[in-house]
This record gives sequence, C-alpha cells and structure tokens, in this order.
Amino acid sequence: MMRNVAILGASGYTGAELVRLIAGHRGLRIAALSADRKAGMRMGEVFPHLRHLDLPPLVRIDEIDMGAIDLVFCALPHATSQAVIASLPRDMKIVDLSADFRLRDAAEYRRWYGQPHAAPELQAEAVYGLTEFYRDEIRAARLVAGTGCNAATGQYALRPLIAAGLIDLDEIVMDLKCGVSGAGRSLKENLLHAELSEGWHPYAVGGIHRHLGEFDQEFSALAGRPVEVQFTPHLVPGNRGILATCYVRGAAGDIHAALAGAYADEPFVLTLPMGEVPSTRHVRGSNYCHLGVVEDRRAGRAIVVAALDNLTKGSSGQALQNANLMLSLEETEGLTMAPLFP
Repeated sequence: MMRNVAILGASGYTGAELVRLIAGHRGLRIAALSADRKAGMRMGEVFPHLRHLDLPPLVRIDEIDMGAIDLVFCALPHATSQAVIASLPRDMKIVDLSADFRLRDAAEYRRWYGQPHAAPELQAEAVYGLTEFYRDEIRAARLVAGTGCNAATGQYALRPLIAAGLIDLDEIVMDLKCGVSGAGRSLKENLLHAELSEGWHPYAVGGIHRHLGEFDQEFSALAGRPVEVQFTPHLVPGNRGILATCYVRGAAGDIHAALAGAYADEPFVLTLPMGEVPSTRHVRGSNYCHLGVVEDRRAGRAIVVAALDNLTKGSSGQALQNANLMLSLEETEGLTMAPLFP
C-alpha cells in the first residue's frame, strides 16, 4: 500500500533532497508540497533537476488536505516549525528537520536559540532522530526531531566510545568542516561566491554553536555526568559534505574495535580498516557515513574521522530512514543508492 506524504518547506535544500529520495521510494507517494514565497509554482521551476518528476504544485500549508496525508516532513526554518506542527492533527505522524524539537529541556532550547519554546508540550513528546541509537523509540513515535547535521556527524564518531568508557571525557576536541548547503538556501552576504570561495571560514568559535546543545544533551546522558566537547566548525567552499576530525585520549585499537562492533549490523554506517580515513567525496549524495581511526604519534591518543553528506545522512536521508520506521516500512527503502563519484 502506498502512503501519502507531504513536504512542508519543499523549496529549500532539504525539501528538494527529500523529493529526490522519495522519487525512488516504492512505498511513498508525494501528495503535497508547500512553500511560502514560491507558492503557486511547480517544483521543476524552482529546482530544474526535478522537472522530470510528476509532482503536485507548491501550495501554502493551509491549502493542504491533511486528512489525506499519512506522514508530514516538516522542512521549515528554525522557530517556524513549532507553531506549524502544533496546528497539525494530533494523530499526524511528523518528521521535523528543523532544530525546534531536538532539545528535551525547554530551558536549554531558550539558552541555545535565544527565545522560549512555543510548543513545550510537543517538545516533551518528540523523539531524537539519530536512527541508529533511537530506532525503537522512533518506530513507536508520532513526532521525530531530526538531528543537526554537524551533531549527527560527531555523534557517529563518538557515541560508542563514550558508552564504552574508552576515551577521556574531558579531552575531546572536534574540528569540523561543512559544505555551504548546510547554511540553507536563503540569501546571505557571507555565502556569496565572492565572499566564500577561495577561503575556509571558522565560525561560532569558542563554544557558541547551537549544535553544542545536542552534544551536551546526548553525550552527558550517555556518560551519566556532564560532558562538554571542544568544537569548532568551519565553512568550506563546497556544496555538500561534512568531515569531522575528533582528537581523543584513548587506545586506538580499542577505539577502532568499538566502532566496528557498534556499527557491524548498521546498513548505513561503515567503519574503514584501521589507519584509513574517509572523505566527503566518497559519501556524496548518499545516506552513508564513513568512519576512520588513526593512532596518533603520541601514545594513548587517537584520531577519529567521520564523513557524511549533510543533506542526505545528515538531514533528509535521516528523515526518510526515520519515516520508514514510523510507517512500518523497510528501513533502507529509497536510501540504498550509491554515492556520486567523481
């Protein structure tokens, strides 16, 4: 049986990525697409690479018949999703790709996003959407909060190590590079070609990046005590991809064995042979995350590297993986395409 889905905010990068993925899905039908400024247009006009698909027109959210929809993907900007999701039917299954429901504590949301949460009752209901670690909860959930793409990358590298007690929790340094699509499709001066190209730009330096709220929440829960990583993201002049290089104190061999064991049965997380490191070019356009471990020249230290596509495994692919679970479909359906290369 085909299930009808709606994509709210379909004119953004994650919305377009959802359409690309669902177009090859055997169990889902795109029944509605919404946009704000581009309402009334065809998806092929907004994204010419999708013009071959037979898609419904972009409409405003209030024009969608939600009674005909089985699941909603909410790909709206941060702080917008709260009110929209609160207005949807209470039995509607929802995967939210924004940051609005990622943090369980309302005070933490206010701390990191600078405003009170508009739907705290839904915030308490939402399940954190890191599929490999919340699979059972996601399968039973009505509302799933997609992770931040940076937060997902770092967690794939570090969660098994923290859970197993293999690294010093007070000495975790993460250096992360992200392609420009991670900043969204809105026009911003610092993302103009002349401003961005031919340079790499650290940002949110000194512990003010919002995804730190997710690291704090998830790593501290795993460890049973506060864990704060040192984290600096960099914007690089590429379209897609995240590469996180994590410096930790621990035995490299044990770290590699723990990652290989933790992800041995996971369809989308691959641990490379010891000493090999991943590249964003090897996961581009796919739902795969590659992990590598290298022993540092200093005894008792290791380097863990994670690579994924921020629009796929870091966002829309993760959202589809979660939707498959929520609708009792095969988890990998629509997501096994090989990465694009070169």
